[in-house]
Amino acid sequence: MPKKPRLSRLLRDILLVNLLPVALIFAALFYLDQYQQGLLTAEVSALREQARIYAGAISQTAVQNNAGGQPTIDPNLAQPLLYQLTEPTPNAQAMIYGPDGEVLANSRVHPGPGGAIITEPLAAPPPPGFFNRFVSFVYDHLSGSVVASDEDESGMVGSGAGENPDTLGWQPDPREALQLTSSTPNQETPPFVRRDAQGQLLITVAEPILDAQQNVGTVLLTREASEVDAAVFAVRISILGLFALALALTVIVSLYLARTLARPIQRLANAAALMREGRARSQAIPDSISGRNDEIGTLARALDDSTKALWARMDAIEQFAADVSHEIKNPLSSIRSAIETLARVEDPTRATRLLAIITQDVARLDRLITDISDSSRLDSELSRSAPEVVDLARILATLVEIHETTRRDGGPLMLLDAPAGGLFVRGSEHRLVQVLRNLIGNAVSFSPPGANIHLRGRETGGLVELAVEDEGPGIPDGKLDDIFGRFYSERPQSEQFGSHSGLGLSISRQIIEAHQGRISAENRRDETGAIIGARFVIRLPKAG
Repeated sequence: MPKKPRLSRLLRDILLVNLLPVALIFAALFYLDQYQQGLLTAEVSALREQARIYAGAISQTAVQNNAGGQPTIDPNLAQPLLYQLTEPTPNAQAMIYGPDGEVLANSRVHPGPGGAIITEPLAAPPPPGFFNRFVSFVYDHLSGSVVASDEDESGMVGSGAGENPDTLGWQPDPREALQLTSSTPNQETPPFVRRDAQGQLLITVAEPILDAQQNVGTVLLTREASEVDAAVFAVRISILGLFALALALTVIVSLYLARTLARPIQRLANAAALMREGRARSQAIPDSISGRNDEIGTLARALDDSTKALWARMDAIEQFAADVSHEIKNPLSSIRSAIETLARVEDPTRATRLLAIITQDVARLDRLITDISDSSRLDSELSRSAPEVVDLARILATLVEIHETTRRDGGPLMLLDAPAGGLFVRGSEHRLVQVLRNLIGNAVSFSPPGANIHLRGRETGGLVELAVEDEGPGIPDGKLDDIFGRFYSERPQSEQFGSHSGLGLSISRQIIEAHQGRISAENRRDETGAIIGARFVIRLPKAG
């Protein structure tokens, strides 16, 4: 019994093929950068527009000329205005810097009751849960951080938290922002996109405060962008959920296919192994497999039919060997008896008779061995030879012409009834001629002098039908099928004993069945029901 594998190769192949689309779904997790960059771009655009409004309001309200006539920002005017501008946005912080980098106003710092200075804490979002942190941790370690540490593909610049968090809060290093706004007064400065120590995503934009095209300060506006993380996380969860569902369905479908495909095929392989070892002569394939109405059931039935045919062939070979042994023993026993008697016979006449018997038995042995050899190699010869289109009408006409040429006086006449257009089948011409010669030879042997032998051929449906009819004594009704058995011999009394091996009709049936045809025998009867001869009928598939 072959060892059953723990996981068949077919099951592995099914899993691999089914997991490919699931892997594509999982790979979509690594292409969320573009989605996040789009969200960040929208956030930056909105924040930059808000910073420009702040810068314009400060320029119109809080800029005054100093003693030297230079425009400067008055912190006393800028501070309450900045507070009022940012008050509706609790998750934002705005700061105003002078040209020298000095902090002039902070939206989170404003005077309270009694002149006290109040510093409002930033409204940070609640910390993410364990599951959110776990998903983000796994994703970030698989694909790298979505937001680059210095500069990402969209050109957004990021830096760490401010060097003085007590003063700057969420803001980046102001000197870098001031340098950018002063060097490119007519161009947008790149945004600052980063994460703080708690992992919160922060966006900062810097906009110059202009008075008569002169840079008098810089507005840094920072906003916490937890909405971007939440949107990206929601997409990740959706993809992961879809991936988990697809993975579960894939595993279920793969197991189902393995149960309906891999396991039956494995059972067929085990059954084939049992057949090879000769331990499953019958019912080797379970009915649950051979009874299926699909390709596996067709394969199982074909394998079962092949097994039965193989065992039938083995039984036939065994029976054939027994029949051969029996048939050869008869002439050998006769020869041995004649030789033993010949050693004791002194009468020359009797000795001559014994020698004649030995000669006849040797000839009979020769015919037996020749026919046995022909029968044993017939199947292999037909399987090796390439089939060809054969015109049976032409063959019948040739055999009739040969018979008429060699017919002795008083011999039976042969009459042909076949279409002139031909009767075409596919097979071995040599073997088909052998069958027809054998049937004609039998008809000649059993026909009385001057009788007629009819050779008929016609097409009926998809078959070519040939018939050989004689006017002899016919066939015993109980022997119509037995005459095709091996070594069956029932010859006319006028023939010499041993002149036939009894294999002619058996070989003929073997040849016809190898051509996917049938051969049968029946008696011809007159109107009163009396037997007036024998008829052998051959039916072969018509050549397409």
